[in-house]
Amino acid sequence: MDVPYAWGAFVVIFITCLYTMWGGMYSVLWTDAIQGIIMFAVAIIMLMIPFIFVGGVDPLMDQISMTDHISSTGEPIGSGLVTFGALVPFLYILGIGLSVGMKQISEPKNLIRFYSIDNSKSMKFAMIWTPIFLGVSLICVMGLGALVHGMATAEEAEYLIQNTDEVIGFMLDKFNDPWISGICVAGLFAAGMSSLASVIIIIGTAFVKDIWNVYTPMSETTIIKRTKWTMFIYCGIVYLFSIYPIDGIVEMTAFAGSVFAASFFPAIFGGLYLKWGTDMGALTSMISGMVVNIVWRFGIRFQFESMEYIHEIIPAFIISMMVYLLVSKWTSHRIPGDAHLSHIFSSRRK
Repeated sequence: MDVPYAWGAFVVIFITCLYTMWGGMYSVLWTDAIQGIIMFAVAIIMLMIPFIFVGGVDPLMDQISMTDHISSTGEPIGSGLVTFGALVPFLYILGIGLSVGMKQISEPKNLIRFYSIDNSKSMKFAMIWTPIFLGVSLICVMGLGALVHGMATAEEAEYLIQNTDEVIGFMLDKFNDPWISGICVAGLFAAGMSSLASVIIIIGTAFVKDIWNVYTPMSETTIIKRTKWTMFIYCGIVYLFSIYPIDGIVEMTAFAGSVFAASFFPAIFGGLYLKWGTDMGALTSMISGMVVNIVWRFGIRFQFESMEYIHEIIPAFIISMMVYLLVSKWTSHRIPGDAHLSHIFSSRRK
């Protein structure tokens, strides 16, 4: 498109910022519906591109089943693209899978969608179609990197392995169809805008109304004004990180998913299924999940060769869940009363 990356990021981020500030939660939900349809269609299209480029299912599978492309370790990949655990250990695959999968359950931007459902008909629709749309989309995109090897030369593949963020751009450029490229880029924009809009809402409302307003009560008008300013400032921070990323998109997404899963999943699980869970159990599990994630990734994982492939989601989630259970037991005097539990669980506590 011959548009500098910095300008493209600016346009996407601040258009999202403006419609979120202007329309609030309703704008996020309505644009999400449209963006979700676009993303679902684009995921299917992107899966089809390598097969169409090479000439069908069998030719592509023949190419990637035995390739002379070099892996990140400098060794030939061979049949590694179609052999489970050949290129990376099972623990690493498990870690990435858990961090991405559990993120869908515990990520705040998804939780606000779950809690915005206000009737059984909509809930039934969501329970049926969410796993279908999500499952198909993940199947389409999770293996895309391996399929693109069938479109790349050995030199191109060697570059892409070191620059994984450029795989989609390479695929579209290699396919060389302006219409398909435009549709897929629209899907990528939709994905980014959908995620960002939800996080903007959460950051603004949580910081101003749930934290600032508790310590310094303010009028509704002031809350709205300061919430919008907080959203705007947050978008500026996001823009800086998009211009100067600290890591590749896959690792950053997996790390974020690990933080969300370890910090929030125990509290969500306990709130839904354990009548004896407490507020202190939830709070301490959130803190421990974040701390263990950071310590493991930056202090342990890459400092010891034997730990490199043990993703931070594994120790962080285990410790966070144990903390939730133990602290809830130790603070049993803070368990809500029977009336509250009866209201939440629709039955009296035994």
